[in-house]
Amino acid sequence: MRSILEEMWYGNLNPQEQSTEGHKETQRLLSLMGRNRDELCSTLTESQKLTLEKYDDCLNEMNSIIERDIFIHAFSLGGRIMLEVLTDRIKD
Repeated sequence: MRSILEEMWYGNLNPQEQSTEGHKETQRLLSLMGRNRDELCSTLTESQKLTLEKYDDCLNEMNSIIERDIFIHAFSLGGRIMLEVLTDRIKD
């Protein structure tokens, strides 16, 4: 069995891919978004579809940056919590 660090090195750990698995509410919202987007696209001109595609690209890039920053902050916070627990700096 590989360590967590080895799994990360080989790209086998990807929290983004696993974050929506098994979450019915998220899956329901993704399905609703898809249906609404399809309905919207059926009414758009080609130029409007291109603008929507550019908007989607920007939104995806922004979401990726936000998710990265949240991951970094949460990972750092978890490390600080573990450091405090392991060094017994918690006061009773």
